[in-house]
Amino acid sequence: MTPLYVVLGVIALIIVYLIALYNGLVAKRQQCNESFSGIDVQLKLRQNLVPNLVDTVKGYASHEQETLDQVISARNSAMSANGPAEAGAAEGLLTGALGKLFALSEAYPDLKANTNFLQLQNELSQIEDKIAAARRFYNTAVGDFNTAIEQFPAVMLAGGWGFTQREFFDLGEEQREDLSVVPEVKF
Repeated sequence: MTPLYVVLGVIALIIVYLIALYNGLVAKRQQCNESFSGIDVQLKLRQNLVPNLVDTVKGYASHEQETLDQVISARNSAMSANGPAEAGAAEGLLTGALGKLFALSEAYPDLKANTNFLQLQNELSQIEDKIAAARRFYNTAVGDFNTAIEQFPAVMLAGGWGFTQREFFDLGEEQREDLSVVPEVKF
């Protein structure tokens, strides 16, 4: 009778361990989902701020249409992006285009002194900081999740339970290089 209890005890421990493993993976997956929604909220705020910024600049630098078009095009790409990798690349392009837009302000003292422009620029800066923090939180959550599903014994079970690798929110190599180049403004 005692060996039967030992076998049943071992089976019960294995079942409890598997339940804990599964629930831990679910919790990590939910943390990834929640942290990406934090990025998404900040990106939407930034995307909603861009048209106001472009309209303000248009009043002072309407002949800089190419730069304004680049900003609007990058914003539209960012709004239609799906998934972290695509969103990261699109947001990288938007960041580069906004950098060119702010470089224009240096050539227009009236624009640079405009309180609406300064307020929008300040809001955008605050949103950029929040995006960076949300991106770090998301990438940490993704790293934890990906590590958890690759560790033994989860690696043997995670695929069968429907857990797959998540993508990091990354600008991508090409956009990272573009962001390191100082925008050139010609008149």
